Amino acid sequence: MTEPSSRRFDLIAFDWDGTLYDSTALIAQCIQEAVVDVGGARPSLRDAAWVIGLGLAEALARAAPDVPREKYLELGARYRYHYVKRQDDIVLFDGVLPMLDALRARGHRLAVATGKSRRGLNEVLASSELKDRFDASRTADETSGKPHPRMLLELMEELDVPAARTLMIGDTTHDLQLAINAGCSSVGVSYGAHEPASFDVLAPLHVAHSVADLHRWLVDHA
Repeated sequence: MTEPSSRRFDLIAFDWDGTLYDSTALIAQCIQEAVVDVGGARPSLRDAAWVIGLGLAEALARAAPDVPREKYLELGARYRYHYVKRQDDIVLFDGVLPMLDALRARGHRLAVATGKSRRGLNEVLASSELKDRFDASRTADETSGKPHPRMLLELMEELDVPAARTLMIGDTTHDLQLAINAGCSSVGVSYGAHEPASFDVLAPLHVAHSVADLHRWLVDHA
């Protein structure tokens, strides 16, 4: 195991959808369908993708500004209907499992900080390929939605790792702003929900254009 002094970061926290899980397009499509189901104007794929990473209620409200608040429960139910119907189509990005295993072998603590619900995250983490690969996780419905720092602060407290030794990795500006708000460093990935040009003002240490690129950077710099 790598000695702590040779690591820059002891804790690496990953966003889920669009960072580890190839789900961005499906989630955006489910948001579109849910909004139309309750009588709202169909958001563009770009607008639907932009809200990914926020808590579900906030994401749906931003994607459907013309839908009245009294329909939010129905809107959420329609989103879940469309997502559950197609969730088996979603897979991990190629290279994620070897990357996670390599990081664990180097002694990093691994965590998930996601806008998913606890129920949704538990369902995917229960799979045999992901079981026991993460030391801790937090979801928006049990803490606060991104970019509020609460979920990352709780992970650092649980795993007893200071902000200076914590790295947040995500595919959206919400993730990178979360890192800033928690006093942590960040890395962005360009293959998810947000255009990487929007990352510049948030000063990530690196923007990875594939999981292989991310893996290489972490081995060399984390």
